[in-house]
Amino acid sequence: MRIFEALVVGLAAMRSNKMRSLLTMLGIIIGVASVLAMISIGDGAKEIVMQDAQKLGGANQFTIYRTWYKQVGTQWVRIRSNEYMNYGDVLAIAAECPSVKDVTPRIPEWRGALIEASRGRQMRAGYNGVDATYHTAMDWEVQEGRFITDEEVENAASVCVLGDEVATALFGEESPIGQEIKIARGDGRYDRWGRKDNERYTERFTVVGTMTRRGRSLRFGWSYDFLVFMPVTTTQKRFTGNDRIQDIVVYANTVEDVPKAIEEVKAVIRKRHRNQDDFVRIFDMRQGMAQLEKISKVIKIALGSIAGFSLLVGGIGIMNMMLVAVSERTREIGLRKALGATRLDILIQFIMEAVFMCGIGGLIGICVGIFAGQGMAILAVKIAKIVPEWPSVVSTEWVLISITFSALIGISFGLYPAIKASTLSPIEALRTD
Repeated sequence: MRIFEALVVGLAAMRSNKMRSLLTMLGIIIGVASVLAMISIGDGAKEIVMQDAQKLGGANQFTIYRTWYKQVGTQWVRIRSNEYMNYGDVLAIAAECPSVKDVTPRIPEWRGALIEASRGRQMRAGYNGVDATYHTAMDWEVQEGRFITDEEVENAASVCVLGDEVATALFGEESPIGQEIKIARGDGRYDRWGRKDNERYTERFTVVGTMTRRGRSLRFGWSYDFLVFMPVTTTQKRFTGNDRIQDIVVYANTVEDVPKAIEEVKAVIRKRHRNQDDFVRIFDMRQGMAQLEKISKVIKIALGSIAGFSLLVGGIGIMNMMLVAVSERTREIGLRKALGATRLDILIQFIMEAVFMCGIGGLIGICVGIFAGQGMAILAVKIAKIVPEWPSVVSTEWVLISITFSALIGISFGLYPAIKASTLSPIEALRTD
């Protein structure tokens, strides 16, 4: 009951000094709004990093690839090993590694080849030799038609699936399913003018499906939408002429299982390749993400600290206003004490008034911060122009922290004025003009 009465008295005091109370709360409003807006932008940046990783297959993946050099001390030494990965390694990893969810081979050509549709439309794009598990491992949906099957991989069928940009460039609004494309490849020889012939031969493929739009990677600057996917065995038969696998992409059960999965995969490679694993190198998706997350965290801490000073200034404003209130209401304090109010009653009254004011300011600040975060996200897209959309992530955790922090500021900065008011002598207070 004592707390309820203190709230009523505090609310009445605020209503009698509306403008002063509003100006006092302004510091809290700005501080809470600033913190929430900065945190939402920082969490939005983290969301962008996660979305970018998802475009490449997710943060739980790592790639094993054949390398020709290793670092010994400060020097790079050529690897003399004749070992190379093959499709048997892919099957062994899938069978023997409990921490691995999916594994798929990849023979990539990122530099681009000349791809031509039956009606003469051409474009430069890359191609990847993969197997039937690729699109499920990548969590990538087929837009039209279907993906490559196990039977087509086994038979080295001349079929392909197009990325969204390739399908649009070659066929426009027309369905490419059942259509034929040609992929030009070269033998690396030079013509009589000294130019390298990279497009001497062409291979024909029947389109069996198209993929949904994946988007461009911020980190690497390229997109899977500009790729043509074909059976890995077809790539070996028509393009490389051997049974080697350049890349093996492994997907762990969870992000936390990646280190364990890496050790399991290394053990399989050593077992199958005469106890050697130095001829392969591992690219862990988490490494790049960790760097981006560190940058995001530093930005968030810096901006949050700057915004935190606004809360400190707001708290000082609360203390200043409460000290003024104690001076102005000295006779009221004396009268309440004369009528039987204890020191605790007066203490609670002024603390609750400060907490109530900070609480209201905090709630207003949260609303302002949410809108400010959305506005800053829109502004970030227009200024940075690196992403089509910057999410403003409002965390429930930070909303609760803002409310709690506002209440703590009210208690901390309202405590001294409240103690000063509670220790006033009723006789001296009633004598005050």
